[in-house]
Amino acid sequence: MKAKGKVILLTGASSGIGYDASVALARQGHKVYAAARRVELMEPLRKEGVVPIRMDVTDEQSMQEGVRAVMEAESRIDVLVNNAGFGYFGAIETVAMEEARRQIEVNVFGLARLCQLVLPIMRRQGSGRIVNTSSIAGKMVLLYGGWYHVSKFSVEAFSDALRMEMRPFGIDVVMIEPGGIKTDWGIIAARHLKESSAGTPYEATATAEADLLHTAYSGRWLSKPSVITHAIVRAVNRRCPKARYRTGRFAHLGVFFHWLLPARWWDALMRRFCRIKI
Repeated sequence: MKAKGKVILLTGASSGIGYDASVALARQGHKVYAAARRVELMEPLRKEGVVPIRMDVTDEQSMQEGVRAVMEAESRIDVLVNNAGFGYFGAIETVAMEEARRQIEVNVFGLARLCQLVLPIMRRQGSGRIVNTSSIAGKMVLLYGGWYHVSKFSVEAFSDALRMEMRPFGIDVVMIEPGGIKTDWGIIAARHLKESSAGTPYEATATAEADLLHTAYSGRWLSKPSVITHAIVRAVNRRCPKARYRTGRFAHLGVFFHWLLPARWWDALMRRFCRIKI
């Protein structure tokens, strides 16, 4: 079921899941162009045959130049893996609109614009695949994750709509929905939560949740990034991929209980889980 030798553009490749997936795909014989803002962090990827390129998914010129560089070298793009993203936690009232917009710009509009740039190429080829890294955060809501969840719910809706639109052109659209994965994401989100809540009425409860996030993402009970790499590899290689690959600690369980429980029961569960009384 594997089709080797694809030309792949993968964003968010300077660390974590993106870095790991770039290596795994290159070792299978694919030509991987790994994109991120900090290209120096990707230099070790060259020994795996990966080509690092500088790209900022909030900058139009940067994205156009990145896509152009791949086309000039390969004359095709078979797969786009939209992996770039970040989380900024905080109460909806206290997160600055600048930060809210930046999160949505990276997680939604940057992803969407790269799709717009590569889709004409894929349509001319008569084939292609878009792999969007979403999250179970696009299916369930945690306390103080409002703006992050807005971005991931948007990725879910965007990807579902795009999948239907691209079906007649032979282009697949696949979502990767990670659960709890041991990366720096949770530690960074915890730091943002403390920053955005300092000196506000939410400070005590937000600090408690931030401490919980930091403990969880610093411990050993979350899944390794390799489980998401495996899902990305399957999404790239399968002849007929699934629409969604949901994997990682608590991914299925969390979404199931969010669907099963009445809204106020879920709210109470989140407060209890975070050891927070509001």
